[in-house]
Amino acid sequence: MRLGPRTGGRWRHRIPYRLTRISSSSRQTRFHWPLVYLGVALTTLAALLLELSLTRIFSVVFHYHFAFLAISIALFGLGAGGVFSYVVSGWRWSLYSKLGTLALLNSLVVVVSLVLALSIREMPLFWALAAVYFPSTLPFFVAGAVVSLAISETIERVDRVYFYDLIGAGAGCLLLIPLLNNFGGPNTVIAAAVCFAASAAIWFSLSGTVRWRVASVALSLALLLLFGYNARNRIIDVKYAKGKTLAGEQFVKWNSFSRIALAPEKVSRALTIFIDADASTAIAKFDLEHLREEDRRGLLHQGPGFPYVMRPGAKTLIIGPGGGWDVARALASGSRDVTGVEINPIIANTIMRERFPGYSSGLYLRPEVRICVEDGRSFIRRSREQYQVIQATLVDTWASTAAGAYALSENNLYTTDAFRDYLRHLTPDGMLAFTRWGLEPPRESLRLLSLAAAALSSLGEREPWRHIIVAREGSLADSNGWGALDNVLVSRKPFSAGDLDRARAAMREARLTAIYMPDENIPNAFTELLRTAHRREFEKRYPYDIRPVDDNRPFFFYTVQPRDLWSFLRHFVEGGQPKSSRADFQVNMAVPVMFGLLAVSLTATLIVLALPPLLLGARLPLDKSARKFLLYFIAIGAGYIMIEIALIQRFVLFLGHPTYALTVIIFSMLIASGCGSFWSRRFVGVSGIRLRALLAMVALLVSALAILVTPLTEAGVGWPLFLKVALTAAMVSVPGFLMGMPFPTGLSLLEARHKPSVRWAWALNAASSVLGSVGAIFLAIYFGLRETLLAGGAMYVVALVILQVTAADRDIGRESNQPHFAHPPA
Repeated sequence: MRLGPRTGGRWRHRIPYRLTRISSSSRQTRFHWPLVYLGVALTTLAALLLELSLTRIFSVVFHYHFAFLAISIALFGLGAGGVFSYVVSGWRWSLYSKLGTLALLNSLVVVVSLVLALSIREMPLFWALAAVYFPSTLPFFVAGAVVSLAISETIERVDRVYFYDLIGAGAGCLLLIPLLNNFGGPNTVIAAAVCFAASAAIWFSLSGTVRWRVASVALSLALLLLFGYNARNRIIDVKYAKGKTLAGEQFVKWNSFSRIALAPEKVSRALTIFIDADASTAIAKFDLEHLREEDRRGLLHQGPGFPYVMRPGAKTLIIGPGGGWDVARALASGSRDVTGVEINPIIANTIMRERFPGYSSGLYLRPEVRICVEDGRSFIRRSREQYQVIQATLVDTWASTAAGAYALSENNLYTTDAFRDYLRHLTPDGMLAFTRWGLEPPRESLRLLSLAAAALSSLGEREPWRHIIVAREGSLADSNGWGALDNVLVSRKPFSAGDLDRARAAMREARLTAIYMPDENIPNAFTELLRTAHRREFEKRYPYDIRPVDDNRPFFFYTVQPRDLWSFLRHFVEGGQPKSSRADFQVNMAVPVMFGLLAVSLTATLIVLALPPLLLGARLPLDKSARKFLLYFIAIGAGYIMIEIALIQRFVLFLGHPTYALTVIIFSMLIASGCGSFWSRRFVGVSGIRLRALLAMVALLVSALAILVTPLTEAGVGWPLFLKVALTAAMVSVPGFLMGMPFPTGLSLLEARHKPSVRWAWALNAASSVLGSVGAIFLAIYFGLRETLLAGGAMYVVALVILQVTAADRDIGRESNQPHFAHPPA
């Protein structure tokens, strides 16, 4: 890099550069760059707010599988909007009038789309995916047209414009959490509409049209008033969810990963906490100071009370205590040291300790009870305590995080790594007590045994079958297809003869059925799994996937065998359910949903590929290498989203909460990538050689991160949160900085060859992100998160190969003595 003459009191860097200065539609446009940057930043801020808040709304209104639909909708809409910008560029208005008109319309479209989404009363099935998909795409479609038009018409500063694009999205990530926590999902969508209207005011200010600028400001204020009014009166809110009307809700509050409501249960009328209008936990209503013997027996002589009969008065850790039933059971058995770890602060703090403590007689305020708001797995990893009982009863939320990236219920509580952590925190006579649904053939509870046996074996226990007891409560015909409750006890040391006698007596008293006992040969799948000398062969031939999962592939609830995937999909498409319970189908429904999204995404990408030739005809680049170069944008778009998705899940466990992982990873990557874009001309310019080296560095860094992330995070498991956040941001920001350079650099290379294709490249990049996000889930399910990271890095290698094949460095970006422009001033 050489320094040019000093001008204006500072050195100006000269980098070989050949660009068309401004497009034909913009030659008479005067660019007030700070306002242009602000307009772009507000647009992307609003788009990210809308995208992530829709994941929460879709998780509530539909099932958590459909939360991923919002991500797909957003990315496809942005890509299709990029194609639409070809049409907009032909309008006779000025550039700023076009942008202002689109932004103003979009603020209204957002509100209308929200009302329509909240009005759906029936669950969308496979055939109805497109009906949900495309109407919700409109706000992102318009936002994509705005950003694509802004970037393509200001290509001379694509590095700066793209920088503010990512900075705006990063700001949206920071605003998301407080908006969801304080105002809820629908109001966060309205806040996005306010931002779109504000951006319209900026564009119309630049165009000089006073009337429309005043109209934009007025609409912004009207939407702000709607935001405030709706926060108090909930006129635009979730009224229907999962095919049913929500009625009798006494309390509703949102956060970034759940909507918590308090309402009477239909049959018992007991006050019940509902999570995303589906999973529920009744509030335990017992006066433990004057507990009747009848109530004590009712608490202890049932499945989840089994461990407290085995270990009365135990020092106890309860993961996911919810409404406090397990806490009440522990106290009823005589426990004087009960710790509950609840991930949801609305349940633990707002309901149980602040707003409604009287209903449970102050259960969570008792001196023997300590409630921590944290992910249970993170708590156990940093704890130095040992417990006689560690319990988790039906811990699953049926909810998605605001990231919306995981269409299957990944859960770090149910992995072999987790079970090793639990076993290490047991006293010598301690036991784990996990309760899951007992289906036929068994799946969840059988997989628990698979996890326990693998964990015990890894800790040196040669006979895991001696450490396990399984007792079933209820029958397989109970609970409307949800099956019985299987209570799995896993001891740190083999159960003694006295333990087994005590267990039989407790089962008789509670009318539980012995499903597995170490000293009995009960003919069923549980006994065969634990006693066989060829466990792997048994797991392979079993009708469901019960193989142990680990932290790298934490999809415990996904039990469809790969060999049966096609038949499962066929049953779904035909409108029926496989021959299994409703519960099992609901869990595994994510599979056909994901395939449906993949089909819609492929269709969307093909549309994006096909439309520009139809719209442009002969104006497409005649050079085949320039056309092939468009594949470069598909590769980096898919690679970026795959890396982001894998990193979010990998850091949930380290940071201790999905909200922290969402905020830190997305914010760090967006800001770092924005900075990378800002410096891309200085570091890369339009040199194909430098760009190839950059792509290779990204692939190497991501590969190193995939290998090192586990040992590094395990070393810092006991650190305070701020140090964990700092380490996470540092680890993510380094590759993120480099990942921000390939896109603007590629656009500059493409612009020098054929400027109309810039919008096409933008659209392809967004559409490929849809494919990348769906592909990331499939890779994570079948191979693991580490492999997903490596695959994301491999996409940058693919981009490098495309760059080499098209000879972009030779044909477009060769450094020569031809005239060039200096770096544009800041």
